[in-house]
Amino acid sequence: MVNGEILSSQTNRKGQVMIKKDSVVTLGYILKKGNGEELDRSNAAEPLAYLHGHGQIVPGLEKVLGGLAVGDKKEVTVTPQEGYGEVDPQLKMKVSRDKFPADANMEAGMQVTANMEGDKQTHFTVQGVEGDEVILDGNHPLAGETLHFSVEVIEVRQATAEELQHGHAHGAGGHHH
Repeated sequence: MVNGEILSSQTNRKGQVMIKKDSVVTLGYILKKGNGEELDRSNAAEPLAYLHGHGQIVPGLEKVLGGLAVGDKKEVTVTPQEGYGEVDPQLKMKVSRDKFPADANMEAGMQVTANMEGDKQTHFTVQGVEGDEVILDGNHPLAGETLHFSVEVIEVRQATAEELQHGHAHGAGGHHH
């Protein structure tokens, strides 16, 4: 077993295909914060499909799903380090209102994008406006949160060559071109 993935076998004792790198995995899930607040939900009617081993879901969840098969259910707790990271205080800042377009109505909850050092684009959420300053937070909204997933594996299949080339799952729950 390497990084939670079984490498020597593609099927379990029941002959079911198991999740491994380059599998397209379709999940139903419930996501809750540490305080029990439900954040998101997906079921068989509207599943989530992703390409396993390609960083398309939080690392702590992806690591635990390796080796599961259709019908498997799992409760997974993901720490901030294996989820959206810890809160970075350097990504919380106050910026002069005159740095934004004059006609922009800056309101709490708005998303703005800024070019940071090295032309790296960072997304910020406006936390509020105090006088002539806009309070921004560039942390992911779930940074610092312990996440609780209840997952059920709905489908597992080998990714097609096209999915591997495009870097994402196609079809139900995945990307549509």
